[in-house]
Amino acid sequence: MSEVIGARQPDAEETGRAAGGPRPAFTGSYQKLWLLLLFGWLVSYADRTVTGPVVAWMIHDKGGFIGSSAHPAALGGLIGSMFFTGYMLTQYAGGRLGDRYGHREMLVLSLLWAGVLTLVSGLATGLVVFVVARVLTGLGEGVFYSNDRVLVIEHTPPRRRTIGLGVAVSGLSIGLTIATIATPYMIDWGKSAGFGARAWSMPLYLFGAFSLLVGVATWLFFRARGDRPLRLGPPLLRLIGYSVPCAAAITALYLISDKAGWTAWETAIGSGVLAAVMIAFVVRDLTRTGRAKTLLTRDLWLLYIAFIAVMWNLWFFSYWSVEIVSEAAHSSLTSAALTAAFNAGAGIIGFPVGGWIADRRVRAGKGRKPLAITCAVVHTVLAVAFGISLQAGHPSLLLLGLILFTSGLFFNALQPIVHSILGDQVPDADRGAVFGVFNLIAEIGAVASPVVSGVLRDSTGSWAPGVYTAAGIMAVSVPLYALVRERIPGVART
Repeated sequence: MSEVIGARQPDAEETGRAAGGPRPAFTGSYQKLWLLLLFGWLVSYADRTVTGPVVAWMIHDKGGFIGSSAHPAALGGLIGSMFFTGYMLTQYAGGRLGDRYGHREMLVLSLLWAGVLTLVSGLATGLVVFVVARVLTGLGEGVFYSNDRVLVIEHTPPRRRTIGLGVAVSGLSIGLTIATIATPYMIDWGKSAGFGARAWSMPLYLFGAFSLLVGVATWLFFRARGDRPLRLGPPLLRLIGYSVPCAAAITALYLISDKAGWTAWETAIGSGVLAAVMIAFVVRDLTRTGRAKTLLTRDLWLLYIAFIAVMWNLWFFSYWSVEIVSEAAHSSLTSAALTAAFNAGAGIIGFPVGGWIADRRVRAGKGRKPLAITCAVVHTVLAVAFGISLQAGHPSLLLLGLILFTSGLFFNALQPIVHSILGDQVPDADRGAVFGVFNLIAEIGAVASPVVSGVLRDSTGSWAPGVYTAAGIMAVSVPLYALVRERIPGVART
């Protein structure tokens, strides 16, 4: 069922002009804001995606930290899961810090933090140091999501809100595509530059430096358009104070699992326990402060849980697609990367188009929920087709690329639609927190997906079971979306 929540409301800049009061924190054109955040998503996702192709290179060349492992896919997946454990644990804190200190400040800090730690990842000389660097990178990047979504919603007219969310987050697909395609070439460049066995570090250096440049550009952009200077010190100290114990807990989990000889499954369960503890802490905090009635409603829980499927599928295909295509089609790593990039590249179209169609429905007084359901169903069907192609043996690169691209269109269109539905469920003052809780819970999928899929591959000798698992989890999300009672902004029914 759907509920209309009123006629179009003026955006923050219009309200400030009409009241004659001080300028809002951001007074620039909202299209420029979209473009800036697009670049933020681009470097953020390039920094995290680069781990997958680097791990694939280590597996193929039997080098680096993973090449000599008896179960390289499981170990590689475990590294990805450690990153996303860190990324998940700062979701709620990032939203709360943004609500308190400013969403602009948190975005700048996230980009600068990720750039520095990606460079540190390239300097790592051992597996443990590399894992710690990746965990810390994830902790810093975790605060980007909730603050980006809030800025788009707050500074974009409701009639264009979903396309704004889609345009900004399309940087995700661009970053995924660039990292997937460019990483093998960057590694080859590292070989030519004399890096030898450490050629894998070259893409980390390059992406880290680019992230720092975007972080500085973001700081300059906001500083020129705000009514107050950006004060990064206080939120940085709070973020460090929050991240250090989280990083210590995740690193301790990794070291204990390594010393005790835990399987990747057992370590993944340990990550799940950390996630459960954090979710319990957040629920307790919201209940204690009286915010549970706003942030833990029935409809929000449905959205929180359903989006686990999106994160699972996103990081199954993003993390392992190069390795999957390479094994299935017996192709080179470079050819596999180009084919796998069709899935990531589809988001460049899918994200904004999904938002544009959703906004058209909102302007007509119709709900966005049917679009979300359709996208989830189509992706599920195409994921099953992808698994069948792998199971049949020796699929062509053309077939795999076509399925990945088509499924990617619907999969990526789904995300801004759900983000927009979520943002309209709560008052303006709670948007940072609601996106923080949303991604905290949804990231369970990102934490579990790489390692579970890697273990399935090592135990069965095929990637098909992992594909079917991803499709089945997405299928479960369909009835959850159907049960959501959507609130429609912007245009009243006539």
